[in-house]
Amino acid sequence: MAKKTVASLKKADAKVFVKVIRMVKNAQSGGYQFSEQVMPAEEVDKALAKK
Repeated sequence: MAKKTVASLKKADAKVFVKVIRMVKNAQSGGYQFSEQVMPAEEVDKALAKK
C-alpha cells in the first residue's frame, strides 16, 4: 500500500493561494477576454476592487 504524502507536505504557516479569473473588456475589439491570476487569498479583495 502506498503512503499518502499530500497531508504531510502542507505546513501550518503556509500561504493559501487562489486562482482569480476576471472578464476584461478589450478596448480595440469591444469583446471580452479572461484574465487569470494566482495570488494569496488575503489579496483577492484588493485585486477585485480595482478596475
